[in-house]
Amino acid sequence: MVAMSRAYKYYDFIMAAFVCVLLCSNLIGAAKAAQLTLPIVGAVTFSAGVLFFPISYIFGDILTEVYGYKYDRRAVWAGFGALLFASLMSWIVLQLPPANNAFMQTYQAHLEGVFGNTPRIVLGSIIAFCCGSFANSFVLAKMKLLTQGKQLWMRTIGSTLVGELVDSSLFYVIAFYGIWPNEQLFAVAVAQYVLKTSWEVLMTPVTYRVVAFLKRAEQEDYYDRHTNFTPFSLKV
Repeated sequence: MVAMSRAYKYYDFIMAAFVCVLLCSNLIGAAKAAQLTLPIVGAVTFSAGVLFFPISYIFGDILTEVYGYKYDRRAVWAGFGALLFASLMSWIVLQLPPANNAFMQTYQAHLEGVFGNTPRIVLGSIIAFCCGSFANSFVLAKMKLLTQGKQLWMRTIGSTLVGELVDSSLFYVIAFYGIWPNEQLFAVAVAQYVLKTSWEVLMTPVTYRVVAFLKRAEQEDYYDRHTNFTPFSLKV
């Protein structure tokens, strides 16, 4: 007899929010380099998308903690598909010749400035997202077994440290190695990594509340004891 997967009240909403944050952080904020002056550290330059992209990791933590690795894996693939389609759509829209008037010529230049990422940046973003997200979910699921479901803060922060390390390392190597000086590449990657993981620490109280609510509402607190951790599946 084939086991039927459960129907959950809020899973679809969490997955939709995850994909929305992922798309917006990659399409809206990624092209802008922002700079803030921080105490002690001084001026820090970072991609504006960094302020929002880590939220996708928080959703990944919530999905894995409540529903299990398999449900987060499905959300990651949904995010991958959305990123791939957005990249393809951006490329097609930019390739279409604009109407022959002054407004459209100017507008085309603006579109290219915002959405005209190089293939290396697009490739790096998609690969880094998938690898980092799967690493994050895998580590959290294994840590939940090791801690017997205790110390949620340790699992969410620990898994994010690993996932964001994989994400940042892959993205900057794929997108900018050989283009930026190695010192600059390392400095920017480290700054982005610190900012991303700091978000997880700051959002821990919110994560606790959301996880507690979902566990009560869904009557679920999944442990990945017999999970097949291959990333290449959509089965739940």
